[in-house]
Amino acid sequence: MSHENYQSVLNTLHECMVACNHCYDSCLKEEDVKMMAECIRLDRECADLCAYLEQALGRGTPFVSELANLCATICEACGNECKKHAHDHCKKCADSCFKCAEECRKLSA
Repeated sequence: MSHENYQSVLNTLHECMVACNHCYDSCLKEEDVKMMAECIRLDRECADLCAYLEQALGRGTPFVSELANLCATICEACGNECKKHAHDHCKKCADSCFKCAEECRKLSA
């Protein structure tokens, strides 16, 4: 399947990566960085995997289902952590993560 068939999920992956990178950077600037440690860690994991899956889909990976399933799992974990925090960047990141997880679940089915 060509990458054109994945355009919607490619856009969602990219948006999630950007949201996670913004959240990661913003968390580092929070007063209690230690309290944000798990959020920061998961932001990095999620952004990295979204970027990887975006690239892999673009080059026609044969591991669509496996990678999409892993990405959905990590997006959900990141979203669940981000929604614990009151910061606007965390709330926006959580929304993006849950949307991405939903798109990835469709690919892994």
